[in-house]
Amino acid sequence: MNVNKFSDTTVVIPTFNEEGNIRVIINKIKKAYPGISIIVADDGSKDNTREIVKSIGKKDRSVRLLDRGKEKEHGIAASVIDSALIAKTGKLVVIDADLQHPVEKVGDIARELDRYDIVVGVRTKVSDWGLDRRIISAGMFALAYVVFKIKGKHTTRDMMSGFFGVKTKVFQEVIKRDRGKFVGKGYKILLDLLRLVDKRNTTLSEVPYETFHKRIAGESKLSKKHMVYTLMSTFK
Repeated sequence: MNVNKFSDTTVVIPTFNEEGNIRVIINKIKKAYPGISIIVADDGSKDNTREIVKSIGKKDRSVRLLDRGKEKEHGIAASVIDSALIAKTGKLVVIDADLQHPVEKVGDIARELDRYDIVVGVRTKVSDWGLDRRIISAGMFALAYVVFKIKGKHTTRDMMSGFFGVKTKVFQEVIKRDRGKFVGKGYKILLDLLRLVDKRNTTLSEVPYETFHKRIAGESKLSKKHMVYTLMSTFK
């Protein structure tokens, strides 16, 4: 791997109404990793997210828009799956558009993928979460962790992470074999991947980071229905 350019890696950024963040995160990623590819999987934004990405893509062909506005199934999981199927690099790194995940850790995850099949970005500190969200998050994590342990699946210190890397071939093989078993409308695609991948034939590592930043612009997509989808990803 070319450490400076990361030309063997594609960053997948699922979006929905992220006009306030998308240009910033793309610029941060390309500045840190000039040769990296980016797929922005937009799920039908009502703002200018797609227009911004198209504008950037005209100047930089390594930045690509995947317009999912007319797809029948929407959701972060479905967006990541469709992106994985068209990726042309050996490695994928999934990151949120809201700037809560540290761009500087993308390279660490990509490097770990030289030795492991799945690499999870693990939050060790979360800023500005209220007590209710902390309790809900801890409960969902504990439930998923125990269920996956009992089933003999991969587990990680951050089961709810939306920041992770995976070898493209591994991900594509799981998708082609078990596409119908993913919770496409869900937003915890990592849970689906850990549930469906064969633990005996895959390896997992973690990249810790200290701070899960506060959203810079736009609104959080967290809702009760997302909690239901997370439970589906855990038990399906």
